Amino acid sequence: MSGVTGPALRSGATNTHDVLVLGGSGVDTTVYVPELPLPYQDTYHVPPVVDRIGNTGAGVALGCHALGLGVAFADLIGDDPQGALVRHALREIDCSWGPAAAGTRRSVLLVGPDGRRTSLHDPKVTPGERLPRELYANVRARHVHVSIMDFCRHAYPDLDGVPVSTDLHDWDGANDYHKDFAYRSDLVFLSATALEDPLTTMRDILARGRAHTVVCTRGADGCLVLTRDREPRAFPAVPLPGPVADSNGAGDAFVSGFLYGTVRGRSLEECVRLGSIAGAHACTVAGTHESPITESLLLARFTR
Repeated sequence: MSGVTGPALRSGATNTHDVLVLGGSGVDTTVYVPELPLPYQDTYHVPPVVDRIGNTGAGVALGCHALGLGVAFADLIGDDPQGALVRHALREIDCSWGPAAAGTRRSVLLVGPDGRRTSLHDPKVTPGERLPRELYANVRARHVHVSIMDFCRHAYPDLDGVPVSTDLHDWDGANDYHKDFAYRSDLVFLSATALEDPLTTMRDILARGRAHTVVCTRGADGCLVLTRDREPRAFPAVPLPGPVADSNGAGDAFVSGFLYGTVRGRSLEECVRLGSIAGAHACTVAGTHESPITESLLLARFTR
């Protein structure tokens, strides 16, 4: 695949890409339900239940790929039907796979009429499992995005000299599991969902880690951005381009749009807007990652 030259993960790197994504693919089983929370009853008749590519790393990789970036992806998946679905969905991306002993990660997504979702996530954890270095060490990338898989945290020493981002999702600001990712990444995304005081957590990330920028998404309320050289700023959400269909994948779409701007040398304000446009698009299409916004559509909406 073609790409843009940049710092290598180690000497002797051969492949060139804009973005390398580590970890985070799986299968989403989407069930459209009449309301959330779903009251108990023995049986609900629902629209067709669909298995789709899912999970955060796959979303960022597919989103960046749709935006014309050269993408590499490395992950662990199972030797199972779900793993075959993942490989097929990511067939146009330069992927390296290692075996996941417990099988491919899965989520059951309950989606209400307003697009909100509840995710039942099975992480298929195997204690001590690590992402093999040979899956990514020969990749030359301008940027690396690390998913918060436990088997990815050990990759950080191999990423020196390359800008690194991560998405902490609904971190509560205290859980130790997330701290390696929060404090060892240069660009940190997270959601305000589980935070009583987002700014306190954002300031803690800057104070205790190496991040230069923290972005906290707030759904329809837009996002907060904190950098080392400025006071926190609030950015509004962009209007949705159509009716809400499914909010699954909106956060990953935001990250992919933001990274597109980052790799293309855009200002921070432009990166936020690009991410917001990509996230808004994701809310108006069914599925998690099957219809990411294209570069031409992103730029057309950006210039309106």
